[in-house]
Amino acid sequence: MEFLEGLDPLLKSYWYIALPTSLFFLLQTILTFIGFGGADADVDMAEGHDVADAPFELFSLRNLINFLLGFSWTGISFYDSIENKTILIIISVAVGIVFIALFFILIKQILKLGEDNSFQFENTINQTATVYLTIPESKSGVGKVQISVKGSFHELQAMTEASEKIITGSLVKIKSVENNILIVDKL
Repeated sequence: MEFLEGLDPLLKSYWYIALPTSLFFLLQTILTFIGFGGADADVDMAEGHDVADAPFELFSLRNLINFLLGFSWTGISFYDSIENKTILIIISVAVGIVFIALFFILIKQILKLGEDNSFQFENTINQTATVYLTIPESKSGVGKVQISVKGSFHELQAMTEASEKIITGSLVKIKSVENNILIVDKL
């Protein structure tokens, strides 16, 4: 810290902000990559708060760190280049805000990569399936169909309202779902 002794007070302030902020950012990044303190680590999980919105909290520790990183390192980098110190501070603040905006954009793009592949019976409606076990007529019993939903193969219970049974190997179209049983029609 001896190199800070002879510096101008504004430059010294930038350094006093940059060093601990950079250290904290580095520690925060390392902890995030090893699994401690994800995007929602600094968010108070109050009742009814959606975890998916956590990275988009405007006033959070993570956003403060991002702002201070942009602010301080811009001030240090352009201190000798920009003579007017008021303009330097304004540019530093603007770059700090840009850092927050870039973080929001980055997180939004990362969240787009997530895909919900959980099975839901509603995804089978209007799909075609193959009868695996004969389906009795007029909802008098339950048979089974095989169907692929979102790339995953499922064997599900099925019934038909038709007056004739649907034999194994027939193609059917799913009309609706009742109590997790598919209602089908022969194609």
